[in-house]
Amino acid sequence: MASYPQLKMLINGEWIADGAEGSMPVINPANEEILGQMPKASTEQLDAALAAADAGFAKWSATPAIERYKVLRRATDLIRERAETIARVVTAEMGKPMSQSKPEVMGAADVIDFQAEEAKRAGGRLVPSRSANILSQQVRHVPVGPSILLTPWNFPVNLPCRKLGGALAAGCSVILKPAEDTPASAQLLVEAFVDAGVPDGVINLVYGDPGPVSEHLIASDVTRKVSFTGSTAVGKHLGALAAQGMKRFTPELGGHAPVIVSENANFESAVAACATVKFRNAGQVCVSPTRFLVARSIYDKFVAEFADRASKVKVGDAGADETVEMGPLAHGRRIPAMEYMVEDLGGNRGEVLTGGKAIGGRGFFFEPTVVAAPAADSRLMNEEPFGPIAGIVPFDELEEAVATANSLRYGLAAYAFTGSQDESYYLGSALRAGMVAINHLLVASPETPFGGIGDSGFGSEGGVEGYLGYTDTKFVTVAASG
Repeated sequence: MASYPQLKMLINGEWIADGAEGSMPVINPANEEILGQMPKASTEQLDAALAAADAGFAKWSATPAIERYKVLRRATDLIRERAETIARVVTAEMGKPMSQSKPEVMGAADVIDFQAEEAKRAGGRLVPSRSANILSQQVRHVPVGPSILLTPWNFPVNLPCRKLGGALAAGCSVILKPAEDTPASAQLLVEAFVDAGVPDGVINLVYGDPGPVSEHLIASDVTRKVSFTGSTAVGKHLGALAAQGMKRFTPELGGHAPVIVSENANFESAVAACATVKFRNAGQVCVSPTRFLVARSIYDKFVAEFADRASKVKVGDAGADETVEMGPLAHGRRIPAMEYMVEDLGGNRGEVLTGGKAIGGRGFFFEPTVVAAPAADSRLMNEEPFGPIAGIVPFDELEEAVATANSLRYGLAAYAFTGSQDESYYLGSALRAGMVAINHLLVASPETPFGGIGDSGFGSEGGVEGYLGYTDTKFVTVAASG
């Protein structure tokens, strides 16, 4: 990619190209070419970022909310102006088609706009007193402090924005550590905030090996909040580290989203939505529909139609061909993970109807894969694949499908399709997840909370919850002086 930017860290307003710990290559997953070299921060550079965030918090938290709003709105104007450039970098770094990269960038700007508006609206509340001597009782929402933002590669603009929007609107300073696979996407995003006038030290951007960097940043006395999006295993580890210092922690972790398709559903609408959304971003989406539970009366027809649609998905290098519908997996480690999941289905433990293999040649490509009747104890039905694999099983009673859907410790998103109002109400209430969608597969918007329960984490990003997650609640009561 000729226009791939030189990678730099941002510490206290200074762009730094040299990492004291050396550098590591950034690979285009569609062709395995090296895009650039990412600098790796040393302990001293991380400490400089922490000191900058500490000083930046003092300035930014004292900035009136209306002024923070104006700066964030200027940033989103710049993000929209630069959307085409940012989107092409997203496509180069993690492989998704431009038809998905550009909407991600535009949607990320919408997320920040909503949180910026919250900065003007969130004024707390007055509580009536039980005593005539108490003049006022106020509940205030005050910024929690310097925040560490740890983001993955699958949505390298949207996910940082979900964290940046709430943190900056609330008055927090931040240190953003993006995934090592997609650093330039985050860098271009941060450049927009800097150009919009965010003061030095309020946003800091560092790169490096995720384990040592995150552990050092979380351990610092400067850090007051940690927000992490990633795997359940890593989230539990980071949560334990945050707990040692009583740091606020918001984890958005893995999912294994069930989809219940009732015999009362609009069949064509349901199968079209499921077969399209399943392979979005090559299935590398935490809320991706994965376990399809279909009423037995329509099961055979659903499986056949789903597999036919999957077999026609155009796979390839989206950076070279904009008609591509599904790009590569983000890195080479994902290929063995997919193969392992398919191999586990051997011995009549599931029928692979289409796909099931890596695509040869350059790049990390895997075929869109549909599995009929995977065994209940198979990896596919119990572990998040985070790739282009769908498992479809029949059910006889709706309560049976709900029990299967709720059988795992994951609880991020759940979906259902039905034409029955009674079933819709029952499913919305009975499915155990932080987000439930009926008759569609959209659970993320700027105005609504995004988060899970159980092994999928706790707390929310987006909506007013995303703003409040970067605040402490302070109660102030004032009595008469006499």
